[in-house]
This record gives sequence, C-alpha cells and structure tokens, in this order.
Amino acid sequence: MPTETSAPPAPEAVSAPAPPTGMSGRDRLVLLVLCAAQFIIALDFSILNVALPVLGKDLGMVQADLQWAVTAFALPSGGFLLLAGRIADLYGRRRLFLTGLALFTAASVLTALAGSPAVFLAGRALQGVGAAVIVPTGMALLTTTFAEGPQRERALGISGTLLSLGFTVGMLLGGVLTDSLGWRSTMGLLAVAGAGILALAPPLLTESRRPDRPRIDVPGAVTVTGGLLALIYALSTAATDGFARTDVLIGLVVGAALLVAFVLVEARSSEPLVSLPLLRRPTVAFGNLAGLTTVSMMTTVVFLLTLYLQEVLHLSPFRTGLIFGVQGVVSALAGIVAPRLIGRFSARTVLVAGLLVQAALTASLLGLGTGAASAWLATAGVTIASLGHLWVIVSYGVTATSGLRNEEQGQATALVTSAQQIGMTVGIPLLSAMASARVAASHADGADIATATLSGVRLGLAADALILLTVAVLVGFGLRRRAS
Repeated sequence: MPTETSAPPAPEAVSAPAPPTGMSGRDRLVLLVLCAAQFIIALDFSILNVALPVLGKDLGMVQADLQWAVTAFALPSGGFLLLAGRIADLYGRRRLFLTGLALFTAASVLTALAGSPAVFLAGRALQGVGAAVIVPTGMALLTTTFAEGPQRERALGISGTLLSLGFTVGMLLGGVLTDSLGWRSTMGLLAVAGAGILALAPPLLTESRRPDRPRIDVPGAVTVTGGLLALIYALSTAATDGFARTDVLIGLVVGAALLVAFVLVEARSSEPLVSLPLLRRPTVAFGNLAGLTTVSMMTTVVFLLTLYLQEVLHLSPFRTGLIFGVQGVVSALAGIVAPRLIGRFSARTVLVAGLLVQAALTASLLGLGTGAASAWLATAGVTIASLGHLWVIVSYGVTATSGLRNEEQGQATALVTSAQQIGMTVGIPLLSAMASARVAASHADGADIATATLSGVRLGLAADALILLTVAVLVGFGLRRRAS
C-alpha cells in the first residue's frame, strides 16, 4: 500500500505577517519629536502675524514692509525645500534634521534679540533655511521609522493635522504672548521649543539615507531653487512697491524662465529631483494643485484679516488671537471628521467640496465693514472656511499618494509636503501686493487709512475666493477625467 504523505502547507501558512498596528513607547517618543518639529515650523509661519503692528512700531518698520516679517522666513523655507531633501538623501536624514533644528533654534534666539529691522529679517531668513531642512528630513525619518500600513498611516495623519493646525494655533499664541510679554516672546517660545526637541531627538532617531547614494542633480537644484527665490522675491517686493519696478519685472521673468529650464533639465536627468512622469499623473498633479491652493489662500485670509481686525476694527492682539483660536478648534474637529467623509464619499468628492466651501466662506467676508458686528462675521467666516480647508488638507494627501507603486511613495510624499510649504510662501506676497496697491490708491484719493485698508482687504479676499473657485473647477474636471 502506498504510504500517506503529509500535505504541503497552505499558502496562508507561509504568507508574510501583517504589518504591526500598535506603537511601542519608543515609537511614540519618535513620533512626538518629529511631529513637534513640524508643528513649530508651521507655528512660525503665523505666530508673528498678530504681532506685526506692534513689531513694526518697535523696530521702526512701515506698514508696507511688515509682510517681509513673514516673507523673509517663507522665501528660503520654500525655495530650498527640494534641495535640502536631496542633500539629506545623500548625507543622512538624521544628521541634516538635527543640523536644521540647531540652526532654527539659534536663529530664533537672534530674532528675539534683534534691535533693528536688518538683524530681525536676517534671523527670520535663517529660520527659513532651518525650516527648509527640517520639513523634508522630518517627513523622510517618519516614513522610514514607521512600517508601511496602519502604523505609517496613523503617523502621517497626526503629522499632517499638526502641520495644518500649527498655522492657526500660532495666531492664538501670538496674540496672547504679544499682549502679555511682547512680540519678542513669540520668537523666544520657538527657541525654547527648538532647544527641547534638539535635546530629545539624538538618542531617539536613527540614521537614514538612500542606499544607492544618489548624486545631487546640480542643474535641477540650481534652476528650481533660483526660480522659486526669484518669483517669491518679485511678488514680495511688488507687495510694497507695485509691479512697475524694474527688479520686480526682472524677478518674474527670471523666475519663470528658471522654472521652465528646471522642467527641461528634469526631463533629461537620470536622477531628477522631481519625476516628471509622476507629476503627469492626474491624481498627483491635481491633488497637489489643490493642496498648494488651499494652503496659500487660507494663510492669505489669515494675514488680511489680521490687518483688518487691528487696523480697521482696532482690536487688540489678544482679541485678534482669540478669533483665530476659535478657528483652530474647529480645524481640529474638521481634521478628525475628514477621513470619515473620504471613506463615505471618496477623496475626490471631499477635495472639491472642501475647495468650494473655503471659496464660498471667503467670499462671505466681502461683507466686512467698520462696525463692531463685523468681528462676528470675520469669526464665523474664517472658522467655517477652515472646515473646507482641513477637508482639502486631508483629502489632497490621500489623492496625491493613491494608486502609486511603493517605490514612488517617497517622492509623492515629498511633493505633498512641498505643496504645503510653497503654498505658505506664495499666497501672502501675491495677494498682499494687490491689497497694498488698493490701499495706496484709496488713500491717495482722500480715504482715511481705515477705509483704505478695508478696501484693500476686500480686493484681496475677492481674488482669494476667485482663485479657490477656479481651482475647484479644474480639480473636479481633472480628476473626473481620470475616473472616466
């Protein structure tokens, strides 16, 4: 009789184990350090906004130059982002993360102690360079620390929410600190927070770099960095002096030319900073367009409303900060609800709906006037607009990273982060230039400063809402074309 042999093991018996869903105590500390670093960078984009009028009087800066307090930080943080990420791939993400954090902390101390506009703006620029290093390296360390699957999704969700909330929380903290301790305490807070993270990070983080040791795409790095810096400089200068200046026109032309050159360089590069085939995917292109737009337009609304509340309604920095504090609380709730909406209606639907809600509520702010009741309209308008904003923030990240191979996820995540950071950079200079020009024209026609400021704010808000509506239509049709 033939002997009976045992059956081969079932496929399930040899399948790979499911990725872990829980986090160890060490994992939580790593997540805390990385998210805290991202949070203080987002905080730095807004914590001075409420303090701008007080800061300007203390340092002798005229109102037209106040936006440089924001732009001096935003310009290098957006311009050097892609280059810093590639350098970290080559020389080590942990090393670059700690270096950027040390630079950011030292620059915060310099800014807090500044006695002149030149020293203050130099400190802000150095903070921006530190931020350009911290953001991509922190995100890369997060994705390499946490396994793909539930762990990484949870970590990315927490990081993205805190990065978005940092901007609105900064408004509240800026108001409280400016009223109680002065504007310098806002920079002191960043210095203390940076020093604390720097003390915790070294023993927790492990080194990470790409195993293939990629070379730096020097032509790509030069063209994209130079292009972004030229464009942001031109827009920022136009905010104070208009678009007729020679250096503004040169900056716009040079910036556009360098970005076109960047695309041509990347098409021929064997190791590009940005994969053009990846960018041509509708989900990546339209997802990141939505992300860049929602961030740039929301930060602009906050900037314009800060000027309105203090220059037109004459609210204190503390009361102004409280209005944006309400917005922050609602944003946190929106961030919790957004994944459930995506699960029920799809990321595309939530993405477009969020842009439309943000556009509609921004348009409602055109009803702002000089009466005390307008403070309630400002609170309601910016708070409900932030609901749509957070829906876009969550859904554009899902959209821009969906349907990709595992080896494409790293660059897709870098693009998502870049869209947020560059969005924080370009909106305020662009629409601030329009608003400032209207203020100057109205004042020249005999309007008092409060009336002229209101006119400029309304123009900026109208442009903001129109841009959001236009992008909502483009994204809706672009993603619909893909789905069909």
